[in-house]
Amino acid sequence: MDGVRAPGGVRARARILARGDGRGGTSLPVLEGEGPLAVRRTRGSGAEARVLLVGAMSGPLGGDHFTVTAEAVRGARLRIGSAAATLALPGQDKAGARYDVRIGVADDAELHWLPEQLISAHGSDLHVTTHVDLAPTARLVLREEQVLGRSGEEPGRLTSRLAVRIAGRCVLDQELSCGPGAPGGWDGPAGLAGHRAVGQAVVVRPSFANAPPAARPVGEGAAVMPLAGPAVLVTAVAPDALRLRRLLDEALACLD
Repeated sequence: MDGVRAPGGVRARARILARGDGRGGTSLPVLEGEGPLAVRRTRGSGAEARVLLVGAMSGPLGGDHFTVTAEAVRGARLRIGSAAATLALPGQDKAGARYDVRIGVADDAELHWLPEQLISAHGSDLHVTTHVDLAPTARLVLREEQVLGRSGEEPGRLTSRLAVRIAGRCVLDQELSCGPGAPGGWDGPAGLAGHRAVGQAVVVRPSFANAPPAARPVGEGAAVMPLAGPAVLVTAVAPDALRLRRLLDEALACLD
């Protein structure tokens, strides 16, 4: 049963649909969650609606499969966060866990995907995929942060894939694999270089088509890189989650 821990793991889904209400605001006609994926509307600001993902159970554990679908249609302004960090844990099921995120943004709509960190605990095995499909004039701010291990422990296995399409054209498709069993070199000078926190942010704005931001470093450990479209990728590595957030915030502030 969805949302109930059982042999083979939990299958749980959450769905969020936002649309302009015709009065300068944003309505949420669909706000659904199962089991560990509870969703709550919080106080918005101006035209923006705000939603929090609230973990109602521990996990994802081995064998679990969570799916979050978020869509902003014409006129919507939507911000999605989470109430706390997501902690990937080992489970009785030796199979790996999956966490899939599907985001869609229509023309004249904007979505901010800003969850808290994902922590890969020792012994866990999690595969995260985030797929984003944007219309030509859609706007997006997406931030992902991964922390390898809790304080003083070795990380679990974490594979994270992020793919972004604008008007049907792929502008970004990257995968990072870390921890035990990952391809060699993930922790070397060409990878995380000993850091235990890694993150990325994608910003999509139609104005970038004519005036793309220049590629440049930000602080120690972050870089801004324009993509082949009205989009920018920020990548960062840091010794801990606090420093990682500061680097990503600094880079996003530079784009504003």
